[in-house]
Amino acid sequence: MSSRRSRQSSAGVSRISDDQIIELISKLRQFLPEIRDRRSNKVSASKVLQETCNYIRSLHREVDDLSERLSQLLATIDADSAEAAIIRSLFM
Repeated sequence: MSSRRSRQSSAGVSRISDDQIIELISKLRQFLPEIRDRRSNKVSASKVLQETCNYIRSLHREVDDLSERLSQLLATIDADSAEAAIIRSLFM
């Protein structure tokens, strides 16, 4: 069998080729600071996926932290003020 064969989901609806997977991994590399800043381009796909997961987790932590800080700020200002409206809009 060819290594370029299409992959099929368990529902049989979506197909993705090995070339598409390679292209997606390449695109992920561009977004990951840990990998993008390295001099060597020889990083395995599993490492790229692992770094992607780590990066997403760190972004989630940042969002949680900012959300908590905004909630604390909102609790200290007048609920009907323009500042409170701006903070509430950030949550949406």
